[in-house]
Amino acid sequence: MDYDKRKWIEAKEKLIKEIIALGFPEELGDALAKNLGSPQVMYRMTVYLQNVKPKKVEMVVDEMLAICSDIGRWKEKKVSEAANANYNEYLESKRYE
Repeated sequence: MDYDKRKWIEAKEKLIKEIIALGFPEELGDALAKNLGSPQVMYRMTVYLQNVKPKKVEMVVDEMLAICSDIGRWKEKKVSEAANANYNEYLESKRYE
């Protein structure tokens, strides 16, 4: 098994373990892992669960949605920065023609 797959499985197992420890069903942990999608994001969710110890499933889902939203904004920012850099490069190249 390669390193990335092990890392993903480990993150998922920790997330599910924490969900179960809080009294929620394992299926919730599976659903969270699928929606979060990467080990780093699953670790972020696990840390939230360990520190906040939410009592309601709604709080868990709200945090998952907030994390997904943060990641979406970060990705949009990176795309925008790359587009801006390309545009500036284009303008700079036209300046010396």
